Amino acid sequence: MFIRRENFSQYIRLYPVVSFLIALNIVIYIVTSFNGRLYLLGIGFNYGIAAGEWWRLVTPMFLHGGLMHLLFNMFSLFIFGPELERIAGKARFITIYLLSGIFGNIAAFFLQDLDYSHVGASGAIFGILGAFGALVYYTKNVLPQLRQIILPMIIISVVMTFVQPNIDIIGHLTGLIVGFIIGLGYFHPKRIVRWR
Repeated sequence: MFIRRENFSQYIRLYPVVSFLIALNIVIYIVTSFNGRLYLLGIGFNYGIAAGEWWRLVTPMFLHGGLMHLLFNMFSLFIFGPELERIAGKARFITIYLLSGIFGNIAAFFLQDLDYSHVGASGAIFGILGAFGALVYYTKNVLPQLRQIILPMIIISVVMTFVQPNIDIIGHLTGLIVGFIIGLGYFHPKRIVRWR
């Protein structure tokens, strides 16, 4: 399910939203590597948000604190994103991704100190895992293999959130919860029958 066998052109054609998000994150990383002012203008800096810089609730999703941070998040999106885009469709996928990331940033704003700052697509990627969690909830008796893959991934991801340093714990957990809630709405069996 999560093993990618497509070549480059097939991947882009089959999963245009995931491909666009990966490309966008890479381009933004390159641009902000050469322009530190743009990077500082986009980070999720709570004091700036409190001062009215509301774009900082969105822009941190597209910024990364280093090459390894970018590669880890984009690899996760590359692996887990396509299947969700295929199952949910383009519009539902982008809704899960963006709302999970934005609500993760909102939670970090309200629950962290004013001097707190953060970047990264992790909250949105946790939203993808949360949406898969909702799918597991509805299909646990039909697709037991999905449960065997997704539940350990969610557990490992949550554990890693708490053991690694400099992680936006609130953003990760909020993204996971929001993705799960949206997934419960999208993947309800009656709704799937209607939009399938």
